[in-house]
Amino acid sequence: MSEFAPCPQCKSTFTYQMDNLLVCPECGHEWNPEEASISEDTFVVKDCNGNILQNGDTVVTIKNLPVKGATQSIKAGTKVRNIKLVDSDHNIDCKIDGFGAMALKSEFVKKA
Repeated sequence: MSEFAPCPQCKSTFTYQMDNLLVCPECGHEWNPEEASISEDTFVVKDCNGNILQNGDTVVTIKNLPVKGATQSIKAGTKVRNIKLVDSDHNIDCKIDGFGAMALKSEFVKKA
């Protein structure tokens, strides 16, 4: 039995240390155990450019977004203020003038 943490990808317990990394012989995944413990605890949402978003940020849509049940779409360049981040497929909850409460994907917005 290994004294190291199990592999974060395949959950194998046969991990071993190579220099400062841990390695899984079953799936070949390599990771730094110090960085892995930090990244597992935090919930990170990034915009289309890779900028980290936070609750309360203002974002701008980068393309026209069709809205189910509405005759018009959200136009590119629409500013969305005071966003709330959630852990789901559409990871931004917000209110848009003229549309009301919406859920957006972070890949279609950029930080303002």
